[in-house]
Amino acid sequence: MAQGFLHHLAGDRIEVRSSGTMPGDQVNPSAVAAMAELGIDISAAKPKVLTDDDVRASDYVITMGCGDACPFYPGKIYLDWKLEDPAGKGVESVRPIRDEIKNLVENLIAEIDAKSS
Repeated sequence: MAQGFLHHLAGDRIEVRSSGTMPGDQVNPSAVAAMAELGIDISAAKPKVLTDDDVRASDYVITMGCGDACPFYPGKIYLDWKLEDPAGKGVESVRPIRDEIKNLVENLIAEIDAKSS
């Protein structure tokens, strides 16, 4: 969902990589439905494994509680977003998580834009 919001709100100003330490086989269908309600299509997204190369190539690394499983490189900006896991939840339960992610992404974009200017 964060990747979908970043693409939607920042366009190509911000390069986005999305991956996880233990990704599922598919994007959560309830997350797809919740994002579609806002006109954002994430149905083609494919879960990917987080690699050292992903982290090395990034300025910001957003984690969601991966702890020691996430690679750490000095000089990167690490933000740990404490979010409820939407796995196994219906769209009604995913909406508040989606809305929280949107708020976090909007703040992140504002921070990146402020540093760029």
